[in-house]
Amino acid sequence: MPAMPKALLSASGLVLAVIGAVSLFAPVAFHAVNGIDAAGDPSLLSELRAAGGALLAIGSVVLLGAFVPRLTPTAAALGALLHLSYGLSRLLGMAVDGMPSAGLVTAAAVELLLGLGCAGVLVRLRRTGAAGAVPGGSVGGVR
Repeated sequence: MPAMPKALLSASGLVLAVIGAVSLFAPVAFHAVNGIDAAGDPSLLSELRAAGGALLAIGSVVLLGAFVPRLTPTAAALGALLHLSYGLSRLLGMAVDGMPSAGLVTAAAVELLLGLGCAGVLVRLRRTGAAGAVPGGSVGGVR
């Protein structure tokens, strides 16, 4: 894989995995940075930890996709889907609820950029025929 897609998937996976791990294991401190007080609310903490676990798991797959060629298309698709869904959902929230903290606005921008980058990797893979590659040299399961 060329260096740019590998770097993009690595960055995307690391961002997801680190944010997920911190949200899973230290949700109160992590969310307090953006003015969110989750302390003492077990239901909110449960929601934050659940999302953190999902981000950690998906981030791990995206990161692996940078180094394991058969996972690359899946990693690019997951990275695009997750980052774009978070970024676009934040934009909707800004339109409906008003502006959040500066950190969350920055998060939206980063999510949209990473999501578009992952989508670009996926498009490039599809154009070169690598997106459907399977072990044994076939593409899309057809020899």
